[in-house]
Formats: sequence, C-alpha cells, structure tokens
Amino acid sequence: MKSHGSILVVDDEEIMREILETLLKGEGYSVRLASSGEEGLELAKNVPFDAAIVDVMMPGMDGMQTLEALKKLDEELAVIMVTAFASVENAITSMKRGAFDYVTKPFKNDEVLVILRNALERRNLVNENRTLRQNLQERYNHFDNIVGRGAAMRRVFDLIIQAAPSRSTILIQGESGTGKELVARAIHTHSQRKDRAFVTVNSGNLPPDLLESTLFGHVRGAFTGAVYPKKGLFDLADKGSIFLDEIGNIPLETQAKLLRVMQEREFMRLGGMETIRVDVRIIAATNVDLRKMMEDGRFREDLFYRLHVINVQLPPLRDRKDDIPLLVQHFLEKYGEENRKSGLELAPEALDVMMAYDWPGNVRELENVIERAVAFIRKGHRPRSDSRPRGPAVDVPDAEVRRAARRHLLQGRHHRVREEAD
Repeated sequence: MKSHGSILVVDDEEIMREILETLLKGEGYSVRLASSGEEGLELAKNVPFDAAIVDVMMPGMDGMQTLEALKKLDEELAVIMVTAFASVENAITSMKRGAFDYVTKPFKNDEVLVILRNALERRNLVNENRTLRQNLQERYNHFDNIVGRGAAMRRVFDLIIQAAPSRSTILIQGESGTGKELVARAIHTHSQRKDRAFVTVNSGNLPPDLLESTLFGHVRGAFTGAVYPKKGLFDLADKGSIFLDEIGNIPLETQAKLLRVMQEREFMRLGGMETIRVDVRIIAATNVDLRKMMEDGRFREDLFYRLHVINVQLPPLRDRKDDIPLLVQHFLEKYGEENRKSGLELAPEALDVMMAYDWPGNVRELENVIERAVAFIRKGHRPRSDSRPRGPAVDVPDAEVRRAARRHLLQGRHHRVREEAD
C-alpha cells in the first residue's frame, strides 16, 4: 500500500507511541518512533518527514525544544504537539513558535487524523507553491507571453500564481496597452478551469440591449430582428472563465444583471423567463478608476465590491523601463519570424531613444513600433567592433517616438541645469 506520508512520533511514554503507531499505520502512513527529543532529532537529521507528532512534557529535551530544533532542520515541517490539560498554555505558546496545532490527552483518534490531514495538506500546498515559484523564477523573463523581469512584474507573476487556483473574482487594473488580457489568460491557464472555455467580452460601447443579448442570449421575438433564440457568452463560458474587458463601460442597467450572475450564478435570457444556471469565473479589467465612477454614481457600489476581491495592478511601461530591452528583443523575434527576417537586433542608439520615451500607449505601442520597424527594415548587415557575424540592425523607431524622446531628454537636461543652478 502506498504511504500517505512519513510521520515522526516523539513521546517518552511507550504506550502513547504504540497507540499512535497503530492508528497512523492503519491509515496508510509511514511511521518512525522516538522515545526522546534527542532521538527524534537524530532521526529527523537522517530521514525526511512530512509531519511530526511531539509530546510537550518529556525529560531532557522537552517538546518545546524539540519543536524548535525540528523547525531549524525543516522550516516547513508540520509539527503537532500532544499535551495534557495542565500544559495547554505551553502548547499554545508552541504554536506561536511554529507548531501547526495541538491535541490534548486523552485524545480522540479522529481528532488526531483530521489535524494531521490538514497539516499535510498545508505542507503540500506550500511545496507546490514553492515549486511553481522556482519554475517561475527560471522563466520570469517570459511567463505565458507576458514579458518582464523587474520587481513590479515579478509581483504580478506571483499574484497570478497565487490567485489562479481559487474561484475568486479577479479585477485587473491598468492603462490601455499594459497587457490586461494577457494576464487574464494566464490566470485562466493556471486555474483548474484551464481545459474549459476562456471567453472574452469587449464591453465597448454597445447599446444595453445588444450587450445583454451578447452576454446572456435572447429568446425569439425579444427585440426587432430576434428571429431565432440565441445563447449568450455566459452559456459558452460555463465551467470556464469569462473576461469582461473595460467593465467600466457597461451601462448601469446591465451592471445589475451582471451582479446577479456573480451572486446567484444564474441569469435570464433577454426577453425570457427561464432561469439559467452557470458556473463561470469572472475576470474583469478596466483602465479607469472604478471607485471614482462609483462615487460619481456611474458604477454600482455593490458590483464594485463584488469585483474588488483580488486586484491585479499592472504598471505602465514608463514605470518598468528596465523591461524595455527584453520586450524589444521579444517583439524582434516574434515579428522577425513572421516576416522571415531572422537574427534581428536593435541598434544601440535606437534603444537609447526607446528608453528615453515615456510610452503613453505602453507595451502595445512598443509592439507596434517594433512591428513596423521590422516590416520596413532594409536587408543587410552592420559592422560591429568585434568581427562576429551579426543580423540586420533595426535602426530607428518611429519618428514620433524619436521626436518625443528627444524632447524628453532636452527637458531632462533643463531640469538638471536648474537643479545645479539652485
């Protein structure tokens, strides 16, 4: 029988060791016994354990000392303390020092097993999270088509990993062109719904009736031209995720129906009376201040707080300029491959211009600049100081970018002159 986990039992009473050994082995756990804290510590130095059950009151190295020593060996080891009623206070103190939980003597078998299962589940989650983070660290520069290595983007990547497995609603905030849909897709891809539909809704400026029909569907005769019944995007997204882009554009009357879907997981088609139940995870995005809209009466307060469960804030490109060289290389490779122009590099002076520019259109604007530059690049090679071969050099970004960057540099010089004069 496959072991459910490896457990260390540390107790100076032989009868307690035997009781716990019989109980745990009967549940499929692998068990090692120690009659003292010193013996338990030696075992832990040589054998990896998933959890430990430690008696508080023992001669020599007591339970508290054993706990501290075990946690030094393995910070994430789940340690459960066993205590008599008289020493519950010590057990609580031990929890403050890192114990997972405690049980009192005489204990119920089911109580021990439930606490142990919870402890192992938490350890497994911590290990999985660590593995994900390690994998993420290895490919931080390129995560699900999101490119970045600076601290701001690392926080975004971490939040995606943490939030994706949950069922919670996600609100992604950021200026236009910062990559909100890419983040939404990454959240879906790393969730348990990854094998189901990911449906994108461009809230745009559709009239309320047409938007409601798009979201919820309609019955025949619901409005002029509704000759046939139609399912909506929430039907298509059932068991999957729906991405509501620019949710701030949704009219107030449609917001009320959207709120009902979020609260009750049900809706009615436009013009219909039948209640349709769905299981959809909602990921919303906006480039406006929803709180300000709420205060101005243009966005429902109850919907705002329903959306504002987990908030992912995307930084503008001007606040993550260290990522520009990485983004440029990513887009050069992407559009170089599409245009059959391999080995493209950006000329250093062109990169200087890009680093000086503030990118009001963010990553989308940068991508467009590189795409155009690749499309119009002349064939040929540039010499470089060493004699190694080099691909075509993408020389100059858009004239508008160059002019704006030059203005920015001049303004920067004026500021520095003024500061020195002061």
